[in-house]
Amino acid sequence: MRIGIDDTDSPAGMCTTYIGAVLVRRLEQAGIRVVEARLVRLNPNVIHKTRGNAAVCIEAEGDAEAAFALACACVEELAEFDAAGTNPGVVVAGVRPPPDFYHAALRDFCNVSEAIDLLESVGARYRGYKNRRGLIGATAAVASDFPDRTYELLAYRKREMWSTPRQVDRGSLFRAEEMTSPHTWDTVDRENDVVVCVPHTPDPVLFGIRGESPAWVREARSYVHSEEPACEQVYTTNQGTDAHLLPGKVGALREGRSYLVRGTAVGSPVTGPGGHVSFLLADEGVEVRCMAYEPTKGFRDVARALVPGDVVAVAGSYKGESLNLEKLGICRLADAVRIRPPVCPACKKRMTSAGAGKGYKCRVCGGRSREPEVEVLERRIRPGWYEVPPTARRHLSRPLVRGVPAWEQAFSG
Repeated sequence: MRIGIDDTDSPAGMCTTYIGAVLVRRLEQAGIRVVEARLVRLNPNVIHKTRGNAAVCIEAEGDAEAAFALACACVEELAEFDAAGTNPGVVVAGVRPPPDFYHAALRDFCNVSEAIDLLESVGARYRGYKNRRGLIGATAAVASDFPDRTYELLAYRKREMWSTPRQVDRGSLFRAEEMTSPHTWDTVDRENDVVVCVPHTPDPVLFGIRGESPAWVREARSYVHSEEPACEQVYTTNQGTDAHLLPGKVGALREGRSYLVRGTAVGSPVTGPGGHVSFLLADEGVEVRCMAYEPTKGFRDVARALVPGDVVAVAGSYKGESLNLEKLGICRLADAVRIRPPVCPACKKRMTSAGAGKGYKCRVCGGRSREPEVEVLERRIRPGWYEVPPTARRHLSRPLVRGVPAWEQAFSG
């Protein structure tokens, strides 16, 4: 059976993965064998999400009715019911529903009635609380299919420590990254000298280590010195897989979806208020604005280095008629040139314009030229993929240390 839980947290506290970790232990105490715990990230653009839009799925073997009772009890005990936007959902399905619903919740939008229709069709047990919106994520979690997967070890705080400053040794996190990269990622951001894996929200999470296997996240965790955790859970997850991206085309993008799009840079990039960088990407005469926001730090320099004619592939979410960039692939670089009045061959002085359409004239000797001086500039960027730093990376965005999937390479080939 698969047990799904979603929408139990709020901006003020709790974490659905913590309830999942607690439930894993209660299931095992009740004699129900846990096969796998999954952390399932869904569409990051959903406006109703609390924080990271994560649901939990626990695959287990045993009494489904007992498992459903334990799951509901966990949610009723721990969820943030007083928060206006918290609307938990619990699902127990004897068989996995078709993964189409998971893919829709990951890349598009679903509603509660669609979730209930699917649950009814497979004879699942379910319970929704308040407006029952959490049934969407819980249903998507039990329907989830991970052709690509990563892992995250999450350590949780003792209850008496909640809402107090976290005690995690900074140096040990940098050491963990040093000893296990590239098999783990996003523990720290070395370029910006920032710890990434320790949250700042008032929830039970102490830290999280992401990596390619349970063995590697446990290896990284062995270097971490911190306050004593209440418990730890390794989740199988779709984080870091780019599973949210759809192949897209400029002019056919829909609000709130995430895309991989290819086109040609037009005009010059602009740095606006707050340090945000934008440029226009065109394909077949249609343009879309691409945004590299200030939190992406040095990634903005890649956007700034683009010139008209560069052929690029961009990945990101389409919101407010802009593509908010997660990564950028340089497919083909155009020549960057600087055009200036030529130097007079007679007196070696630089000419000036002789007027519109009249070429250039030397003020010293009167010499003339029709052609300007064209200097081809050296480009500061090279073909290949560039990504935002770990501090700005979305949960689902695939880090380049994991390689670039063939379908994404095709966009930049």
